Amino acid sequence: MVVDGSKLVRKLIADVLLRELPNARIVQCGSIIEARVALDHGEVDLVTTALVLPDGDGIALARAVREAATQAYVPVIVVSGDAQAHLEARRFTEDVTDYFDKSLGPSALAEFIRGYVQPQAIPGARVLYVEDSRVVAVATKRMLERHALQVLHFIGVEEALEHLEAHRASGRDGGDAGADLVLTDVYLKGELGGKDLLARLRNDFGYGKRRLPVLVMTGDANRDNQSELLRAGANDLVLKPIEERLLVTKTLFQLRLARLSEPVAAVTA
Repeated sequence: MVVDGSKLVRKLIADVLLRELPNARIVQCGSIIEARVALDHGEVDLVTTALVLPDGDGIALARAVREAATQAYVPVIVVSGDAQAHLEARRFTEDVTDYFDKSLGPSALAEFIRGYVQPQAIPGARVLYVEDSRVVAVATKRMLERHALQVLHFIGVEEALEHLEAHRASGRDGGDAGADLVLTDVYLKGELGGKDLLARLRNDFGYGKRRLPVLVMTGDANRDNQSELLRAGANDLVLKPIEERLLVTKTLFQLRLARLSEPVAAVTA
């Protein structure tokens, strides 16, 4: 289901989906009322919604989806040019599964939605994972490895930085960073934590979000602290307790986005 007040944007998103997922059935709605009627007439596998709708907002629509008994677990994705600002301000409620920033362009949107509708593994992609709890690490590694990802686990930031620094210093493999994505907990037992690792990668190493994506896991419900991580350069957050589908979807999307070679064209109304 594609919900947006702009017929042009609905068509653009639908065209992207049909090009990438030719067997998909697209239900287009221009308002929350239209979406409610459509939901009453049949189930959908995924909902994309604008943040601003003629009769409310995407967050209200997400709540309406959750209130529909048969639609309780359908992913609801906010597609908006203001998504990043809302994410950093932690304005999204738990009814919103994820968000997509229009500025990333149509190709990235197709990759993003495919991750929810038809998730595809990226065999051998390396996830550098920093977690000091062995119990949590074992469980999380299994989640990722079930999807053919290679997990490089380190119990502390210091060890992870040594690995990354060794690759940077040697210049091996044409500038291989030593990992394709970094997944780190915020609070760790060593002197350095997840925020320190993020700062080193973005500032000292100079790796941008596309060069080396960083997902930060946190159980901290403080929205100001969450916002700080995103402003510091985290691509996205994975909130604890970890839900496998969401963790894997976010991980695979960031990996695919980093590999997109074509120029990013903005999606505009």
